Amino acid sequence: MIKYFGFGIIFSALCILGAAAYGLYSGDIRTALQFAFIAVVLGIMEVSLSFDNAVVNAKVLTTMDAVWRRRFLTWGIAIAVIGMRFVFPILIVMATAGLGMTEVVSMAFKNPEEYSHHLHDAHVMISAFGGSFLFLVFLHYFLDSGKDVHWFGPIERRLAKAGDLDKIEVALTIGALVALVSFSVADAEKLQAMIAGTLGILTYLIVKAFAGAFEPADSDEEGGAPAGGASKAVMQTATRAGAMSFLYLEVLDASFSLDGVIGAFAISKEVVVIAAGLAIGAVFVRSMTLWLVDSGTLSEYRYLEHGAHYGIGSLAVIMLLSMNRNIEVPELVTGLIGLGFIVLAIFASVQSNKRQLQAA
Repeated sequence: MIKYFGFGIIFSALCILGAAAYGLYSGDIRTALQFAFIAVVLGIMEVSLSFDNAVVNAKVLTTMDAVWRRRFLTWGIAIAVIGMRFVFPILIVMATAGLGMTEVVSMAFKNPEEYSHHLHDAHVMISAFGGSFLFLVFLHYFLDSGKDVHWFGPIERRLAKAGDLDKIEVALTIGALVALVSFSVADAEKLQAMIAGTLGILTYLIVKAFAGAFEPADSDEEGGAPAGGASKAVMQTATRAGAMSFLYLEVLDASFSLDGVIGAFAISKEVVVIAAGLAIGAVFVRSMTLWLVDSGTLSEYRYLEHGAHYGIGSLAVIMLLSMNRNIEVPELVTGLIGLGFIVLAIFASVQSNKRQLQAA
């Protein structure tokens, strides 16, 4: 386990110490201990919220070559920690408040209350984008006519059969987005919500389209190994497919993290502490992803992927419903719902394995 979580433990310790040092710089030893504790709480919250993300990441990672796996665990960590948890919220505030980067960065450190307020102003757009993207991820998994492993058989078999309808998941997502925006979003924010939700859908379709276009073809029609130029072409195609899968995972991570960033401001207004706590969660999610891939857990627990996608579906629904500013679901509740589906999926998988052994 040290192989997988050793770096995460060391990185977490550094983040906690960094939060404490910032607290000591800002106040006294009491502030330092408070900031360190908040960083730990945020890290746990991020892990609980993103465990289902790790399962889906692991599934995609099994299709990527070794080079792109390493990049996911190196470049991906940098993008997740610095890009999605720190830089991207700043870009959102810049876009929604019409301010320059210098002003927003200064505001984040010197006036975190106002920075938090601007982020909350963008909540509807963030929820529309992330909710639409994640809802498509959820539907794509269950509306698959080729899916033959079902956890809740009566429901999932019908969903799989509905997958015969071309692009049914896109139609359902657009329908849900239009209905919710029409009846639950304030008039002043309807246009922003529709644009953000449409961008979420388009982002999913574009990334999936490129990923499908770059999937490595079979070596040849008779199953033999490619030779010469054909081998080079297959390698280039595999590289492009890895790049698209990498991009898909980063967008997926962004959809998970954006709502968490806003929720984190309910616990603390200190940007440094929030970044430290969310960074802990991001690194541990990467560590869990690698462990799931190498340990073969996905194949051992046959319903684990189902549980992860039910968790993603619940998060998507919560995000879409929260476009109505009168609906607020605490991050802890959201994380526990996703974790609950994972635990139930593991339990159901163990029971299923026992039944198979007894039948054999």
